[in-house]
Amino acid sequence: MVDKKTASFMRSLALGDIEEEILLPYPEPRRAEKETLEAIQQTLKSMLGGRGADFRAWDRAGEMPPGFVQELKDAGLFSLVVPEHHGGMGLGATAYARVIQELGRYDASVAVTVGAHSSIGMRGLLLFGTEEQRARFLPRLATGELIAAFCLTEPGAGSDAASIKTTAVRDGDGWILNGEKLWITNGGIADFFTVFAKTSLEGRGHITAFIVTRDMKGVSTGPHEDKMGIRASSTTTVVLEDVRVPAANVLGEEGKGFKVAMKILNAGRTGLGGGSVGGMKRLIELSVAQAKERKQFGQPIASFGLVQQKIGQMVIDCYAAESVVNMVAGLVDRGFEETQVEAAISKVLASESVWRTADEALQIAAGSGYMREMPYEMALRDTRINRIFEGTNEILRLFIALTAVNDLGQELADVAESMKGVLADPIKGFGVMSDYAKRRAALATGLRRKKGKWTMLHPALAEDAAVFEGAATDLAIAADKLLRRYGKKIVGAQLLTKRLADAMIDLFTLACMLARVSTRLEDHGEAAAAEERRILTVFARQARRRVEAGLAGLEQNEDGALQAVAAHALETGRYGWDNL
Repeated sequence: MVDKKTASFMRSLALGDIEEEILLPYPEPRRAEKETLEAIQQTLKSMLGGRGADFRAWDRAGEMPPGFVQELKDAGLFSLVVPEHHGGMGLGATAYARVIQELGRYDASVAVTVGAHSSIGMRGLLLFGTEEQRARFLPRLATGELIAAFCLTEPGAGSDAASIKTTAVRDGDGWILNGEKLWITNGGIADFFTVFAKTSLEGRGHITAFIVTRDMKGVSTGPHEDKMGIRASSTTTVVLEDVRVPAANVLGEEGKGFKVAMKILNAGRTGLGGGSVGGMKRLIELSVAQAKERKQFGQPIASFGLVQQKIGQMVIDCYAAESVVNMVAGLVDRGFEETQVEAAISKVLASESVWRTADEALQIAAGSGYMREMPYEMALRDTRINRIFEGTNEILRLFIALTAVNDLGQELADVAESMKGVLADPIKGFGVMSDYAKRRAALATGLRRKKGKWTMLHPALAEDAAVFEGAATDLAIAADKLLRRYGKKIVGAQLLTKRLADAMIDLFTLACMLARVSTRLEDHGEAAAAEERRILTVFARQARRRVEAGLAGLEQNEDGALQAVAAHALETGRYGWDNL
């Protein structure tokens, strides 16, 4: 039986174990949720389906009209994750991600406005709020009377959240907050802010989360930011000047705000992934129509191999991203608590997939795609932020890899500790060392390991499963070798850990696709799953090549020379070989 409090598919995989019970069967929305989703889908189609010209106009104006925001409220789109007893729809993670996916098909700014409210703005209240806090705020958040925003980022404190400078100082039975938050989504329309501030003036950390409302004296917001994309969504600074916040508005434990922030961001990543998948589906539809209609050299460009390659890869990328986003949401709905690595992978994968899809869709449209009256240039601008939102992909790659090697490091530490105490307790000491030695030997020699193979997949997927098993063994060996070589210095070896993370992203994606297609085969038979099997096989082969190349790069690479070239540019401040 899998322990849902501690089990993580990817953390186990880095140790060489395939915990297939976590992923199988592939999750699907519950019947009641499917009925709700169908109703929401029809509502969104009637409300948003014919408003492409409006979305483009609002993009150019850089603002969403208040009347349209009211329409979103009236449609219940700010109530999606609020529990039913507080007036909301009470959607689980899977259903919520699906709604954001539908919004992403129509307009990224709309998806971001709704997503920032539910995914991160009020998520802390759901995760850490007291019953009194929830009763006080959730009903008004559900109706949209209060729109929520998440206030963490500051000038000089982006990915390094622990270095924030906003302060909260005790004042009687409350706190006085001072500081400025930067690039806050929904900042101009929000009345409910989840704010993070330092509650100790010594050093880093000691952060606490607070509920701040716009009606508190000293709260103000700046003008709308003039952004590259998602221009119609509200993004502003939030300024706190001697804002008195009652002790009853502390969210979670005092001094544990960093944990609160990370859990909120982790929980919100399925929404961002869902929106990315929705955008990809729309871009695929546009590209297919464009390829069929546009003719060159007397025939539709859809007949050209290079165009077919682009569309085929778009479909594979979308299926892969959807498989991962739905899997992570399903894990959350099933009560798994250790999903941080998997959620980070879903965000990196989906955000980079939608960016490639937007770029290739514009390329298929060629010159007309570059014109503002077409949807492609706006899609390209809108999708670019996803690689920065809710943790940059560079930081998330380091988190993915370092979490895996941290588990390995703990195992090695246990071995070292057993070596010290082996004379005092030889049975215990040799037991720990023996388990580690057996695992390493099995990985190195290819001997069958208890959890080294898939056993629950449909037999038709044996070849693709074998691709995964071989690559997973290579990953575990490489991670072990990397940690033994670098020890604690692995934290600074970013180019190496990026390669490890990329392999982990590919492997988790392949695992989710295996689970999805296997469940499809079991439920509907081989004929119904034929196209999905083809997608799976193509991705498995692509992933195998990428993983092999990436892990080989841990041993042989040009990293030192590349960094030396960067050092020269950093020293001189320019490119140094102009030919004039």
